[in-house]
Amino acid sequence: QVQLVETGGGSVQAGGSLRLSCAPSGYTFNIAYMAWFRQAPGKEREGVASIYTTSGVTYYDDSVKGRFTISQDMNKGTVYLQMNSLKPEDTAIYYCAAREGYGGTFYGALAVPQYNYWGQGTQVTVSS
Repeated sequence: QVQLVETGGGSVQAGGSLRLSCAPSGYTFNIAYMAWFRQAPGKEREGVASIYTTSGVTYYDDSVKGRFTISQDMNKGTVYLQMNSLKPEDTAIYYCAAREGYGGTFYGALAVPQYNYWGQGTQVTVSS
């Protein structure tokens, strides 16, 4: 079992920045992918950014490319999401997600079914 705890959400004005952190605990040595998703009221959960933990390869949704950066601390296993130039449409609950192993069906680096562990979420609110 893996537990994920997100921190760093909050409220910011448009154009501002926030950094989210996701600290995994438990049986973490087999985590292959980690990602950030978000869900706005009335909308489906969508993938924002992901990282392959062994290679460091990253993927981003087009809506955040050039503004958000996903990174990891290899020693701690913590994954970060640096969010710059925030827009009101970035307002959502942000979730950290993790997937064990590279086997099985590959649904896509930013696909909800790709991940089997989820954090509790942290609110990000961007005002205009």
